[in-house]
Formats: sequence, structure tokens, C-alpha cells
Amino acid sequence: MKNIFTIILLIFASTTLSAQINKSLDYNNPRKYEVVEIQTKGLEYLDSNAVVSITGIRVGDRIDIPGDDISFAIKKLWRQGLFADVTILYEIVDEGKIKLILDLLERPRLTQYTFRGVKKSKQTELSDELTLVKGRILTDASIKNAELNIERFYKGKGFLNVEVSSRQRPDTLIGNGVELIFDVDKKNKVKIQEIYFVGNKEFGDRRLKSRMKETSEKLKFTLFSDIFSRALHSKPKNYFQFFFKQDSVSPNRLLDYLGEHVNVNFFKSSKLVKSDYEADKEAIIAFYNSKGFRDAEITYDSIFTEKGGLAIEIGIYEGKKYYFRDLNWEGNFTYSDKVLSTILSIESGDVYNLEKINRKLQYDPTGNDISSLYMDNGYLFFNVTPVEVRVENDSIDVELRISEGPQATINQVNISGNTRTNDHVIIRELQTIPGEKFSRRDLIETQRRLSQLGYFNPETVNPVPVPNPADGTVDINWELEEVSNDQIQLSGGWGGQIGFVGSLGITFNNFSLQNFMDFGNWDPLPVGDGQILSLSFQANGRQFQSYNASFTEPWLGGKKPNALTVGGSYSYRANINFRNPRADATGSFTIARGFVSLSRRLKWPDNFFTLANSIEYSKYTINNFAGLQLGCTDCEANNILFKTTLARNSVDNPIFPRSGSNISLSLSLTPPYSLLNNKDYDRISFDESINFIEYHKWMFDASFFNKIVGDLVINTRANFGLIGSYQKGVGVGPFERFTLGGSGLGGQNFLLGSEIIGLRGYEDNSLRPTEFVTSFEGGETDVRTLTGGTIYNKFVMELRYPISLNPSATIYVLGFGEAGNTWTNFKDYNPYDLKRSAGVGARIFMPAFGTIGIDWGYGFDPAPGTNVASGGQIHFTIGNQIR
Repeated sequence: MKNIFTIILLIFASTTLSAQINKSLDYNNPRKYEVVEIQTKGLEYLDSNAVVSITGIRVGDRIDIPGDDISFAIKKLWRQGLFADVTILYEIVDEGKIKLILDLLERPRLTQYTFRGVKKSKQTELSDELTLVKGRILTDASIKNAELNIERFYKGKGFLNVEVSSRQRPDTLIGNGVELIFDVDKKNKVKIQEIYFVGNKEFGDRRLKSRMKETSEKLKFTLFSDIFSRALHSKPKNYFQFFFKQDSVSPNRLLDYLGEHVNVNFFKSSKLVKSDYEADKEAIIAFYNSKGFRDAEITYDSIFTEKGGLAIEIGIYEGKKYYFRDLNWEGNFTYSDKVLSTILSIESGDVYNLEKINRKLQYDPTGNDISSLYMDNGYLFFNVTPVEVRVENDSIDVELRISEGPQATINQVNISGNTRTNDHVIIRELQTIPGEKFSRRDLIETQRRLSQLGYFNPETVNPVPVPNPADGTVDINWELEEVSNDQIQLSGGWGGQIGFVGSLGITFNNFSLQNFMDFGNWDPLPVGDGQILSLSFQANGRQFQSYNASFTEPWLGGKKPNALTVGGSYSYRANINFRNPRADATGSFTIARGFVSLSRRLKWPDNFFTLANSIEYSKYTINNFAGLQLGCTDCEANNILFKTTLARNSVDNPIFPRSGSNISLSLSLTPPYSLLNNKDYDRISFDESINFIEYHKWMFDASFFNKIVGDLVINTRANFGLIGSYQKGVGVGPFERFTLGGSGLGGQNFLLGSEIIGLRGYEDNSLRPTEFVTSFEGGETDVRTLTGGTIYNKFVMELRYPISLNPSATIYVLGFGEAGNTWTNFKDYNPYDLKRSAGVGARIFMPAFGTIGIDWGYGFDPAPGTNVASGGQIHFTIGNQIR
């Protein structure tokens, strides 16, 4: 009873106090109160002091109640997005003094988010589109943005009717945590069925559609059905008049008709992406401008559904066609009007072409433009503006206003991003030198050289000029992204009684001999000086073994790009009795080789040329070995060789080139022993005739890269080879002849002493013509059999398209057609008698393994000794490209 009485008394006292407080507040007459305390209520995870500071009200402040101070504090708290509910209560604690109570409800925190209606393979890709972070406060704005990003992701893939909703589920393991669930209904993909143009008279729909690079109609082929329908419902006279005009075929009418009913462009997407569509509309106007229609514009465009898909209607206003009349230069002091007009190559009366005039003024891919002329001479601050000064009827006068500015001098060159490669390796490749005049040509050439090194991601080699107009200088910052390009080749197995089968090879492409003995500088290997160390070993048990080693110093002496390479190899092949593999070999063929090479860059005819000279010595030892038809079974041969190679390499990217070429011409010469030793080669034995091999060998290789559209690249190659002798009757010997077929990896087939040329679609080394030579042995004429050609031709065309240009794994697919053959002499040589093939393949470049390739090729012609087509062949390559 006593407790009940106490509770009643407290309730009464509280009610009386509340009545007193409310009674004391007059909302019609605001008055100032001093804030003596600020409390928070409902906070679980947020810091109370931080929340109070957000309001902008502090203890001791005098505020009006009611008034704007409380309203502004509530707005500030809402703007943070941290709370689901905000209320500010107050109590009068004394005359003119008040206590504020922040009654808050925190928003939940995101613990995880999941998708419903999305395939697992797409969930990771979709997550990358979201900005949600686990552990952060979940706001209405962040949820809405996530939903919009999901919609944008699917609409970009053609699912224009996608529906996205979200719901929250409390996380029972984490207080105030929720799981966000996105329900995605992408519905069917919407494709563009038709694109219509209205108002276009000068150019047909086909021409305008071709300018839309990213927006295209779906694949269709309605040609035969339309022809059949017209033939069925039209009179013959009307039907033929549709294509014929004045007794001749109208080509444009025929092409427009084909474009209306045939669309087999596999390289364009039929989905509608708004950003791409807007860019394509601009491309249409740019096309009209380039044809003289300066006033052309798109008056309207409409997107609507038709035949279960989308249709687009675009209204065109073409306007009249304009022509250049007078072109005058203003502000040019360095170069005359004649020089500039020659580069501009626009004459009075030419069709007004805004695209061409901008290209010739600002940037022409060929480098033949006004800006390049000035900027290659240091005029970094150069500017030229074409101004239409008069438009009369269909003629336009243009004034080309030039501001030359001072010649800029390079002040500082800064390098960043080279975490493994030493600065001096980069500096020696720079054409942009402090103190010299700025040159855009040098900037582009340096970018190409750094890309060609292979130490940096060629896609991101980025020069950033920082002009300083105040003092007429420019700083150049080279931003690099280091990639590993050391390569390892490892394959192996155990062939039972044969023994180890496989290969092991390692190439350090950025080696440092200086740091080799300094283990403290290994990170994890001695790298950074740009030297190349290559070691490899191949074996097939006791039947075949090969050891190779080489070292290259690319800047001998450190001042000029003179590359010194030294190396050697030893290859051994034995005759093994596989029925008794433990028995000794019955015969062997060995090649020991050593060489030294010195190459240097040339400045003439241009900076892309290199000249390399090498001296090589090889010794061939044949001991009771007849497996390769080399003309002898017990003999020795020595090969002393001088080789010179003139090459020009201008490709823009060593891994996936899009432009440029790689051309080389090499000549290998042995001493002309037959002209010096006075021997009658018609009267000596074959073994004696090859004791010192003599020949001259010519090799020509050319590879060209051209971009077709986007990253689709065509690569055309031509290869020629010729081996000749110094005088008739001597011959070229059995070694270093040409063998064609397969992947071109001769070591895997243990074919020694031959020049291996790949030809996909045919078995490895299957194109080996046979030659019979005569010699004088023991007073009698002897006939020997040699294999391999002395002449070869090969032509290749490849279409390449990248799947990934990531430097850690560059992947591209290709389709190819190629043809080649080899002959033993000019008498049999027929450049039209080629073995043809076609197929598809893929390449994967990984820094650790080099280029790994797989090709499937179909040979259309029979190999020697057969009368049926070679058929389908699968070829693998690793660590190198097929020549």
C-alpha cells in the first residue's frame, strides 16, 4: 500500500512539473534561453560528443525557443544521413536556462548484400559497379544509387526493361546490422530492330548507318524474301525500274537496297547504350560537316518499340553544301603562308570539310599537320584557330589565326613508377633532354622506346608535359607502371626407359650483372640494368639433349645503344635401340656453337633502323648417324659465319601491336673456301667437300600491322629465304637448309642443323624436299641424299582481336590464312606452287612464360609423298611467335 502511494505521488509530481514547464513556454512569444546541458538519447554506435557538435549548438549558447536554432540543428542532423528519426526535446531547469535532449534513432549498418535473379558468374562483375561498403551506415541515397547502378549495368547490356528492387533483412549476429537484398528481374534483352532516317536526301540510310559505330540494327537477311515478294506483286517493268535508271544500274540505289535488307556486321552491337547512341548522333553530324554540309543538324530523334524490339527514328536537316573560297593566315612569323598552305592542302573551291581542317591544323596521324610542324620546333604554346570571317551564298572565307608564342625549353624530366628498373636504363632511352627544345616528335619516340623495352605496361606509358608559360619552359613527367617480363619455360615428364622428357628455360630480361654477386640487392633477383640472361635445357632422355646460354648488354659502355651479345649452345642426338634402351648409343650427331654479336641503332634513314653484325662458329660432328639424310654418316663439318642484319622496327606495342611494321634483311656469309684452296670439287669426296662449309644465305622478313576498326588488327607478313654457293658445282652443303611445317619449333622435334619455318595446317617439318648430289669417292662417282630446301617463300595474313590487354595476362584471338613452300634449286622454284592453310588460334602472353599459343589450322594441299590434303592440325607454341 505504501509503494502504491509512492508511485502515485511521483506521477503527480511529474505531471505537475510538466505542467509547470509547458505553462512557462509561450510559443507565441519566443524568448532566449541559455543552454546549460545537451544530452543524447538512443545512440548505440555513434559518439555522443561528435553528434552534439553536428548541431552547431554548444553549452553556454543563448538560443531562441521556439526559433530557427532548433530547426537548423534538426536539418544538420538529417543531412548526415546517419539517422532514421531526429527529435529535439527540452526542459527548463531554471529561469532562463534550458536543457536539450537529442532523441535519435540510428540507421542500420550494412553487413552484406546479395543478389536474387543474378547468375553467379555475373555477381562479381555487378558488385564492381556498386559503391556500397560493408560496415557503413545504410542510407536511402546509397540504396537508390545502388539500384540505379544495377539498372545502368543491365541497360548497358541491352536489358532495357530491367527491374530492380531492394529489401532489408536484420542481421541476427550483428546488432543494428542489416543485409541488403537486391531482387533483379532483367527480363529479355531488347535489340534494335530498325533505324530510320527522315529528311536525308544527299546520303542514303546505308551511308548514315555506317557512321554509327556503336549503334546498329540486329543481324538480318531479308533480301531473298523481299525480291520474291516484289517479283510476285510487281509488274516486271516496275520491278526492273526500281534498280535501273536511264538504262543503267544505279549503284547507290542498289547498295541502299542491300543495306536495307542485309545486315551481317558481326562487329557491331545491336543493343542501345545511351552514351554510345549520343556519340553516334554526333558522328552523323560530323560526317555531314566533312562533306560540306556545315548547317546539318538532327532535328529530332525518337525511340519506340516495334516488332518486339526497339526502333529509332532520326530526323535530319541537311542544309546546303558549302565550299572554301579564301583561306588566309594571320599571326605566322616562323613559317610562310606557302609552307603552311602546302601542309593544309586545301584549295579554294574544295568542299567545306570541317573535319579535315581540324585534322590538318591539330593532329594528323601521319604527323603532317600544322601543330606538329610548330611543336616539333619547340613551340609548345602554339595555338591556331580557324575563324569563318565571311559566308556568302555557298562560299566561306576562313581566316587561320595563329599564336606562335615562345619556343619552350625542357626544364625537368621526372620519372615515376619504376620500382625495379634503374633510372639510368630509362634515362638513356629519353629523347626529351633537359635544356633542349620541346619536340612532340621526340615525346612520341620516347614513348615508343619505353614501350618497346618490355619493362613497363605499354598501354599506360604516359608522358605528362607541365608547361610553365611564365618562363617559357616545360617539365615532362613520365608515369610508368612496372611489369615483370622475366620468363620461365618448364615442361617435363618421365618416358619410362627413355628417361626425362621436357625442357627447362629461364630468361631474365632486366638482369643486372653488377648486382649478381651482391646478394643484398637481389629483390628477389639481381634486376634493374636492362641486361638479358637466357639459359635453357631440353632433353628427351638419352636420345636428345640441348643446352643454350646467352648474355646481352644493350648499352655497351653505357653511352650509346650498342648491344653486345655472347652465347653458345650444344645439341646432341643419338641413335638409341628402344628395344634395349640400356645399351650404348649406336650413333650420334652433335652441334657445338658459339657466337658474338654487336648491334647498334641508326639515325639514318630514321631512328627505327638497327644494324647488327655477328661472328659465329659451329662444329657439326656426325658419328655413324644416318637418321636425317645429311649426306654422310661419319664426318665433321666446320662453319665459320659472318652475319649482318639491317632491320627497321616501328611497331607501337611489342605484345599486341596495332600499327607500325617490323622489317629485316639479313645476309650470312662463310669464307669462299672453294675460291682459295684450288680444290677440284668434282674430284673430291663429299665428306671432304663439307669439311669447311661455304654458302651465302639471304633472309627477308616483313610484318605490317594496321588497325581496321577499334582494336581489330590485321597483320600481314612475307618471308623469303635463299641459300646460294659461290661457284657452280660446289653446292651449299647439308646444313642450315629450310624446313617448313607445323609450329616452327624445331627443338621439340630434335631436327638438328636445319632452319625451321612454321607453316600451320601441316605436320611439323613435313615440307622437306629431297636433293641428290654427286661426289667423287674412291675413284667412283657417289650419289648422296640431302633434305631441306635452299629457297623458301611464305605469306601470312592474320586478323587479331584482344580479349584482355592486362599486362599480367594479355590475351587475343586470331584467324589466319597462310601459304608457303620450299625448293632445292631455282630450276624447280615456282612462286605460285604454295601449300595453303587457314585456321584460328589464340595467344596468351604472361610475363613469366612469354607467349603461349594454340592454333588449329587446316592444310588444303598434300604434303610431299602424299596425295591427300593435309587436313586439320593442332599446334602449340610457348615462349616465341611463329615466323
